[in-house]
Amino acid sequence: MRILIKNGTIVNEGKSFVGNIITDGDRINAIVPSEETPCGVYDEEIDATGCFVIPGVIDSHVHFREPGLVHKADIESESRAAAYGGVTTYFDMPNTKPQTTTLEALEDKFIIAKEKSHVNYSFFFGATNDNVELFSGIDRHRIPGIKLFMGSSTGNMLVDSGKSLEKIFQVSKELSLPLMAHCEDTGIIDSNMEKAKAQYGEDPHVRLHPIIRSKEACMASAARGLELAKKYGTHFHLAHVSTQEELALVKKINAECVNKEITSSIPQITCEATVSHLMFCDKDYETLGTRIKCNPAIKGIADREALRKGLSNGTIFTIGTDHAPHTLEEKTGGASKAVSGMPMLQFSLVAMLSLVDDGVLTIEQLADLMCHNPARLFSVRDRGFLRENYKADIVIVSRNIEGWTLTADGIKSKCHWSPLEGKNFHWNVVHTLCNGKHILANGVFDEESRGEEVCFR
Repeated sequence: MRILIKNGTIVNEGKSFVGNIITDGDRINAIVPSEETPCGVYDEEIDATGCFVIPGVIDSHVHFREPGLVHKADIESESRAAAYGGVTTYFDMPNTKPQTTTLEALEDKFIIAKEKSHVNYSFFFGATNDNVELFSGIDRHRIPGIKLFMGSSTGNMLVDSGKSLEKIFQVSKELSLPLMAHCEDTGIIDSNMEKAKAQYGEDPHVRLHPIIRSKEACMASAARGLELAKKYGTHFHLAHVSTQEELALVKKINAECVNKEITSSIPQITCEATVSHLMFCDKDYETLGTRIKCNPAIKGIADREALRKGLSNGTIFTIGTDHAPHTLEEKTGGASKAVSGMPMLQFSLVAMLSLVDDGVLTIEQLADLMCHNPARLFSVRDRGFLRENYKADIVIVSRNIEGWTLTADGIKSKCHWSPLEGKNFHWNVVHTLCNGKHILANGVFDEESRGEEVCFR
């Protein structure tokens, strides 16, 4: 099938220009400037006049809950939400049931996704205290990297053995696999929770969540991980950074690291900011309560502003969502009883485009952070850019002055709620193409669409 996308503003690799894109089958066939009229016969023409055309978003941090937790979400429902949000590729985390910490569990996920996923997919392999010997048996062309929990989180995958940590960093380096880490110090968190309960009762108010899961907890764990990365030369990706202090530490360690094997465009230490930490601050607990309870906790406004600055000054390398759906019933309670995590995938692109409107970053920087850099970091093959012969993963967005308000009936995630409900947006995802298939067209979704397994390296 040949598709012509005409007269759109193409945003790609630091540039924006009006032009035309021709797809043929699952690939981009040509990118033609607007002054050159494309010749040929097309099965479909998409008029993108007044719209922006960007590569399909790669969300390298999601929790789709399948297998084992499908009352919250599943691969079909969340990949559908992805398509509605302009996300054409996702990398799922290992804390499912069973955990993705064996080769058999990893293969089972690929089988499920091949049958059910509407967009492209892959899965992180989870590290534990005693499974590092399995790393060498993983096909490096099938996974983005290793996920390490250097602190307790959903799924109880804490790696707390010093010997195991050393080995994980060493083997990840030997296999040239990026190591993506959740860094919070469990001992500090447990102590803070004990103090909070003693003062406020068994379930302290959620406003205390960033005090319990504190800056100190983040910094202590991150500092340990960064030093191990420096020691072994491991490519270390700090997930969902939430404090200005972590950003400063990443910058300092990168200045000290010299690693000839990592290209100059990718620092040895990289970090991810999530849409949640970029959109919210601790004042929002008063109105949104546990809907914005996540780990690590959303911190103060100064931290949010530092993260936003990190988008444009190069300190932040990728934007992810840490999309983690729960039922609203599971979000009942406070800092102790309510579960942590929120659904953010479907509206991540329009939320970040609202920050473009606010002057926080440019639309070219958005494409870097949400499309190009995830592809660079994880060595994604033939995706993440609008280039000839690359996979035709393409999103077309439009802006309207009047805007629209997010309500529950527009949410495609299985949990059917969002902390962004009630927010007014001025951007719409109009079209999503995945592997050259037009899977979302002005709100009409192709139920039969299926994505592909992503290839790496």
